[in-house]
Amino acid sequence: MSVRRRLVIGNWKMNGSKAENQQLLSDLVKLQNAAAVNEAAELAVCAPFPYLQQVADILKDSVIGWGGQDASEHAKGAYTGEVSVGMLAEFGCAWAIVGHSERRAYHGESSDVVARKAAAAIAGGITPVVCVGETQAEREAGNTLQVISSQLEPVLALGAGAVRKMVLAYEPVWAIGTGLTASPEQAQEVHAHIRSLLAQAGAPEQRVLYGGSVKAANAASLFAKEDIDGALVGGASLVATDFQGIANA
Repeated sequence: MSVRRRLVIGNWKMNGSKAENQQLLSDLVKLQNAAAVNEAAELAVCAPFPYLQQVADILKDSVIGWGGQDASEHAKGAYTGEVSVGMLAEFGCAWAIVGHSERRAYHGESSDVVARKAAAAIAGGITPVVCVGETQAEREAGNTLQVISSQLEPVLALGAGAVRKMVLAYEPVWAIGTGLTASPEQAQEVHAHIRSLLAQAGAPEQRVLYGGSVKAANAASLFAKEDIDGALVGGASLVATDFQGIANA
């Protein structure tokens, strides 16, 4: 079985307000302090950009890390609406989600762009959480593993040195926000495939998270699989007890 440290990251997506964030984060800090799972699991939240200072202020003395939900491949310049890795670093961000299926679908991000974003994050001292996943149609066509390989190809081509500084996240698109979750066996099959690709790239021990309607009720059965190292959590990360329940699992 794996000895890799568990990692649970909350992706708030476009949710939150100053008042809601204050309550959620305060509750989470209290629960985390009481849970004593700090050694077993690493926790982080990825908040909307405007709230990063608030998140940093509340979490600065806790064991919970924080990050952004995206990062530009560019360091600076005429890129309206973009946020650079350097900007994230100024707010103490340790993490940046790149390649989330919503970015791929709604903003047309290619796997090559995702790889460049991952490289920019690494260069700026931030750990990218690189997301991959297939649609329902791709799964039904039997193309899941081919899709994952294709999405990861330019990322792994960055080289072993870069890959050792990233985290991967498998999020089947059909399970994001739908209430559907890949069975532990379905998830493990893809995670094992990702692990084999990591081994070929010279970084077999990198952490691979599962994402897609993860809840406290199903987290333990997912985490029991040898190649699943934690979770990238959407909706459940907006409720402190639910998020802590996943961490406890």
